[in-house]
Amino acid sequence: MVELVVSMTVVLILTAMAIPELIRSIRTYQLNDAATRVADMLKFTRFEAVRQNKQINFLMQQPSAGVWLVGTDSNGNNTIDVTEKQQLIAGFATLLPSGPAPAPTAIRAALGGAALNTKSGSAGSVTFDSRGAIRVGGNVSTSIFVFYVGSQTNPEYGFRAVIQLPSGSTQIWTAQQSGPWQQIS
Repeated sequence: MVELVVSMTVVLILTAMAIPELIRSIRTYQLNDAATRVADMLKFTRFEAVRQNKQINFLMQQPSAGVWLVGTDSNGNNTIDVTEKQQLIAGFATLLPSGPAPAPTAIRAALGGAALNTKSGSAGSVTFDSRGAIRVGGNVSTSIFVFYVGSQTNPEYGFRAVIQLPSGSTQIWTAQQSGPWQQIS
């Protein structure tokens, strides 16, 4: 009986030590998954614009607090219809305004000091032309768009930034609560 109690005590101690690391791993996975889904939707929208040889919008809509719907507006009606490709970004990791995330100094420096235009945190769109370049007001954009992903209530798990370059290529960056940003893809 004593051996059983000692064994159970050791198992409980090891379990108590492993739970925080397990939670951290799950939160990291959720952040990476949400950022990847946003990046994949941007890439898909760009691909569709090239494939269909026309301008197509990537849309972000917020149906309720903390819930974002991102998708491709293939028919150009400025809404994400049920028949159009879409992703729901909700739960622990969601789209955030720039405020909670660390300052993007490292991202700006790596991209040659260009200004970053935060697109997350409010409903909006990104328009891709038939060549896959971003258009703003009918002109090819020189802006770099950033979409922040994270948890406003649990910033200690870090943040992700999905970067959309004017050429149409996409990058994902990561940062802890205090920074600095590092590119991961």
